[in-house]
Amino acid sequence: MKKLLILLLAGSLASTAMAQDSAAAEDPEVIREAYGLAIEDFHWVKRPVVVFADSPADPRFREQMEYIEARLPELAERDVVVLTDTDPSKNSAVRQKLRPREFALVLIGKDGSVYLRKPFPWSVREITRSIDKMPLRQQEIRDRRVPVETSPIEVEP
Repeated sequence: MKKLLILLLAGSLASTAMAQDSAAAEDPEVIREAYGLAIEDFHWVKRPVVVFADSPADPRFREQMEYIEARLPELAERDVVVLTDTDPSKNSAVRQKLRPREFALVLIGKDGSVYLRKPFPWSVREITRSIDKMPLRQQEIRDRRVPVETSPIEVEP
C-alpha cells in the first residue's frame, strides 16, 4: 500500500510538471506587436524580448524574427514573450521606455530589469543561455525538478 501511494504521488508530480511544460510550449501568443502594451504588463509573468527596427523590411529584423520563429518552443518554455516594434512614428510606450536606435534586441527579466541590449540579431541559443543564467530562471529550474527518490509516506493501517 505504501509503495502504491509513493508511486501515485511521484506520478502526479511528474505529470503536473509535464503539463506545465507543454502548456508553455503551446502558448499561441509568444510573438506580439508592442503597440498598446507596456513592459509593466509582463512583470513577474513573462520575460519580454523586444525586437525594434525602423521598418519590417530591415534585414536585421527579418533575420532576428527567422531565428525566433524557428525555435519558439524553447522561448515559450522560458516564459518569453517577443514584442516587435517596427514603426518609430507610432512611438509605442515600449519604444519610449527603451529608446532604441534603429535595430535593437532587448532582453528584459520578469522583474522588469533590462538584462541585455544588442544592436544586431542574436540566435535563440544565445538568448536562452542568457535567460538560463538569470537568478529567477535558476530558481524556476530548481522548482521544476522532481526528486529522484521520494521519502516514504507513512500510512496507518
